[in-house]
Amino acid sequence: MATSQLQQETHPPKLLVLMREKIRVNHYSIRTETQYLQWAKRYILFHHKRHPKEMGGKEVEAFLSHLAVDGNVSASTQNQALSALLFLYRVVLEQELPWMEDVIRAKKPKKLPVVLSKQEVILLMEAMPEGVYRLVVRLLYGTGLRIMECCRLRVQDIDFDRGEILVRNGKGAKDRVTMLPTKIIPALKTHMAFRKAIFEADLKQGKASVYMSDALARKYMNADRSWPWQYVFCSGSFSVDPRTGIERRHHLDEKLIQRAFKKAVLAAGLHKAATPHTLRHSFATHLLEQGYDIRTVQELLGHSDISTTMIYTHVLNKGGRGVSSPLDVI
Repeated sequence: MATSQLQQETHPPKLLVLMREKIRVNHYSIRTETQYLQWAKRYILFHHKRHPKEMGGKEVEAFLSHLAVDGNVSASTQNQALSALLFLYRVVLEQELPWMEDVIRAKKPKKLPVVLSKQEVILLMEAMPEGVYRLVVRLLYGTGLRIMECCRLRVQDIDFDRGEILVRNGKGAKDRVTMLPTKIIPALKTHMAFRKAIFEADLKQGKASVYMSDALARKYMNADRSWPWQYVFCSGSFSVDPRTGIERRHHLDEKLIQRAFKKAVLAAGLHKAATPHTLRHSFATHLLEQGYDIRTVQELLGHSDISTTMIYTHVLNKGGRGVSSPLDVI
């Protein structure tokens, strides 16, 4: 049977195109779009290319069990797959989900975050190569930003006069304000001058536009080619935007930062399983150690629930919940 004929009979390509359209109408990120489409495709292939309309709770449960048992995926990955399938059924196929009650989300294990000491942060910074990667790492620790929040910073989000950074559309689609560390301002201003030179060169080539959501693009005509909307940390090359087909410069790829960070951890001789996100944990813990109240730290991190921030109070406890060992008092 010809491939095109097989595709017409099994429906997935047409269904996935519709799913992509629905994702974009709902203004989901390109990363979410890629992941949701991947999970929908894997779900269909797992059930031998049956159409999702012919399946329901039993098949979803079987797929999730397969991921957990055979795929050995984490709880968060399993829940991401479930979210993608719920979107497929509720939004794309517009089906009621009476079987949803029988599908249980995987429980995430409660783990204390990895936190670096101040001395370990210093060693890590020194091990980072000079340039953009070191600047990004200093910014992550100095502001508590998530790595993607840092990569997506726009020029207008940094207020040197007020010493603030505006985090737009963070986790949970929320905006928040955090501090701009004084120590980083000279290096950041030097970087911005370098970045503006790149922008002006791109402008001459007619490739200075940056991604903006449809709503913003309609509201601010031609703003995508203006300096304030440019990414602070841009990619070193042009790429084609899969949503529009436009060739332009995207923001810095977070994977490059992660790789440089991993090398720096080894070079610094650190024995903790540290990642760029560890700097966010360290930022929160060190603020609490300095005596700042938990509500202030909550606002800086952008947590909706104070209980999420409270985990850092546990990290502060030394030894067995701050209790002195009897061996140390004899």
